Amino acid sequence: MMRYFFRTLPRNILRSFWGRNLPWHVLAIAATVFIVRSDLDWAYLKATRPFAVYLFPAVIVGWYTPMVLPLVLYLSGSIRKKPRAICAAYSTAQAAIIGLFISSFYKAFTGRPGPRHAIVTLIDTSKEFHFGFLKGGVFFGWPSSHTTVACAVAAAIWKLYPDSKAARTLALLYALYVGVGVSMTIHWFSDFVAGAIIGTRIGITVGNAFKERLPDGVKK
Repeated sequence: MMRYFFRTLPRNILRSFWGRNLPWHVLAIAATVFIVRSDLDWAYLKATRPFAVYLFPAVIVGWYTPMVLPLVLYLSGSIRKKPRAICAAYSTAQAAIIGLFISSFYKAFTGRPGPRHAIVTLIDTSKEFHFGFLKGGVFFGWPSSHTTVACAVAAAIWKLYPDSKAARTLALLYALYVGVGVSMTIHWFSDFVAGAIIGTRIGITVGNAFKERLPDGVKK
């Protein structure tokens, strides 16, 4: 499985960008343009500003879960002899890596400042982008890496556990909590929307690839 992980990593990065996934990237960009130009970003920030302090833990959850979850799944699968859990461990790890890579790639060229200053000053900076290369770094900006990674991990779990309502529900709640949480604290609403679209497609791509590695008896 480790060899399969590294062999499919470059391929799944390309697949996450091209083919049937390319229109979803276009949709993420189009949705962002609509949200920014219609002032929905600014309206959302003002409406959710009182709740920002309560949802900041989502930033921490979104940072550590993609690192801890694959390890937990791998140990659980190894101890209990569950090939699906081991497969899910590699799948979620790869989905998180690809999600971080692609979101950081976009950030390197869009250079969008986060809303932290706007939250304090109430000065609208939602339309501010610094297009170019590394004009705004890769840690903040469009799309939200927290959301992209969380949705990629959740979608991979969704694909590998088609009959587990518990696993799918937890994955969905995790992605929503992280995405909504960061959209009220360190990201604009459109960063969250774009990250959710892109991340979900990454997770589906990776999940489908790893599902093929499951024995026939446990694919369903």
